[in-house]
Amino acid sequence: MRLSDAADLSAHTRRLGYLSAMRPWYVYLLECRDGSVYTGIAVDVARRYAQHEAGNGARYTRSRPPMRLLGQLEFADRSSASRAEHAIKQLSPARKRTLFEGDPVAAADEIARWLDVSSTVAARKGR
Repeated sequence: MRLSDAADLSAHTRRLGYLSAMRPWYVYLLECRDGSVYTGIAVDVARRYAQHEAGNGARYTRSRPPMRLLGQLEFADRSSASRAEHAIKQLSPARKRTLFEGDPVAAADEIARWLDVSSTVAARKGR
């Protein structure tokens, strides 16, 4: 994945329009080279992806480099993003992948219902 591809994710329209003036936080999912799925949070997903690719990201992705960004979900604050990250980490790798295989808006709505928070979504299927 090129950085410009990840940056394009942020250009998707905001679906629910609730976001405050503060920068939103994102929950993102990476497919790693060993087939596993990594879930993390960041303010700037493109920058964080580059850190993972360079081996400067989480310990998990240092030993399992990312292949592609599966998708990302946007939240108003870090607390909401952290709660969503925790909920997603409870899912099986197969279920994590299916969050972004169909309609990403439906995935965002599903997670928002789990957490009782509003969410917007930006997602791109891997290449």
